[in-house]
Amino acid sequence: MDILNVNAGIYFDDAVTSAEKHTHQAYASTSLNNNDEIRIPIQQQDLYTLPNESSLYIEGKLLKTDNTPSRTAKFVNNGVMLLFDEIRYEIGGYVIDRIRNPGLTSIIKGYVSFNKNAAQFLQNSGWFLNNNEQSNIVDDNGNFNVVIDLSTIFGFCEDYRKIILNMRQELVLIRSNSDTNAIINSTENESVKVVLNKILWKMPHISVSDVERLKLVGYVARNVELEAAFRGWELHEYPLLQETQRHTWNIKTATQLEKPRFVIVGFHTDRKNKSNRNFSHFDHCNLINMKLYLNSEMFPYDNLNINFENNQIATLYDMYAKFQRSYYEKENEPIFTPSEFKKFTPLVVIDCSHQNESLKSGSVEIRLEFETNKDISPNTSCYALIIHDRLVKYNPLTSSVRIL
Repeated sequence: MDILNVNAGIYFDDAVTSAEKHTHQAYASTSLNNNDEIRIPIQQQDLYTLPNESSLYIEGKLLKTDNTPSRTAKFVNNGVMLLFDEIRYEIGGYVIDRIRNPGLTSIIKGYVSFNKNAAQFLQNSGWFLNNNEQSNIVDDNGNFNVVIDLSTIFGFCEDYRKIILNMRQELVLIRSNSDTNAIINSTENESVKVVLNKILWKMPHISVSDVERLKLVGYVARNVELEAAFRGWELHEYPLLQETQRHTWNIKTATQLEKPRFVIVGFHTDRKNKSNRNFSHFDHCNLINMKLYLNSEMFPYDNLNINFENNQIATLYDMYAKFQRSYYEKENEPIFTPSEFKKFTPLVVIDCSHQNESLKSGSVEIRLEFETNKDISPNTSCYALIIHDRLVKYNPLTSSVRIL
C-alpha cells in the first residue's frame, strides 16, 4: 500500500523543459471580411507542437453601419465562432479535421460537455452560460477580443493530447457570408456589422530534455508511422422540415470506422438570419419521440414518451445529463438545470456507443425518425451532430499523412 511506503523516493518530472505559446499570423495579404479564406501556417518543420493546448485569439469591433457602437446589439453564446462557415486543421497539406458550421457545432457539443465550474472561464471565449441578458463581450466602444481553445472546436484537439513531431501545419478559416446569426439585437431595423482586426493562432512549442529528445529522434530515424486517434464532430442539417407530425431523415451512409458513437439532435424554428432571435438557443417543437436507426438497430430501445406541454421531460434531461460519464468517463456535471434545459437547450442526446455484432462489418446507414404532437412550425430546421471515431497516421521523417 502507498501509505506504508515511507521510504519512497522523490521524482521530479523534467522531461519538458519549455512549453511556451508562440503566435502565428495569417499571410500578410489576407483580409478578414465576409467570404474570405484565412490561412495561418506553421511553416517550420523542426518543431514539437501541442495542438491540444493551442488557441485562437480574435479581436475586432461590433458596430452599426455608420461605424458607431450599437447600444443594444451583442453576440449570442459562442457568437464569434458563428462568424465562420468552416474551419479546418491541416498537417502536411492533408485535412486532419474539418468542422463545417463551427459555431453551431461547438455550441451543441459545448452544451453537453461543459459544467458550471467552467462557466466563468468560458466567458473569455464568448460563452455566457448563465443566459444573463446583460452579459456581453463587447465594451461601450464596440471593441471585443476572445481567446478560444481549439479543443472546443476540433475533436482532434480535444482527444489527441500528444505533441506533433516535425510536421508543417496550417489552420484555415472561412468567413461566413453574413454575420446575422452571431448577433442578437433588441432594436428592430438596426443594421450592424462585425469588423475583425486580428486572428492569431497561439501554438505551444515544446522543448524537451536531452534524454527525451534522443527517444523522439529515434522514432523519426526509424521511419516510424505515428497514430492519432480521435472522435470527429460532423454536423448535418435538414434545412426545412415539412409541416407534419411524423418525420424520417436519412442522414448518411457511414463507413465502418466512422459509424456514430453519439448523435445529438436539436431544432431551430425561425431563428436563422433573424437578428431578434437567439441563434444559440434551441426549440423543442413539441417533440414526443425520437429513434435513431443504424441499419436495423434502434436507439434508444424504449420510446421517450415526452411531453413539453405537461413538463414531462425527465427522460430527455436524463439522456442529456449522462453524456459526460459516457463520453469523458467522469462524473456527470451538466451545465443546465432541467428548467434551463427545457427553455434554452432541449437537445436529444442519443448514446449509440454500444453496438451489436451486426454493425461490425460493412457500411452503416444512419436514419432518424421522430414524432411531434403538433405539426412542425414553418421555417423549422433540424440539426444532427454525429460524433464518430477517426484515425490518422503520419510519418515525421517523410512528412506523409494517411487518413483512414
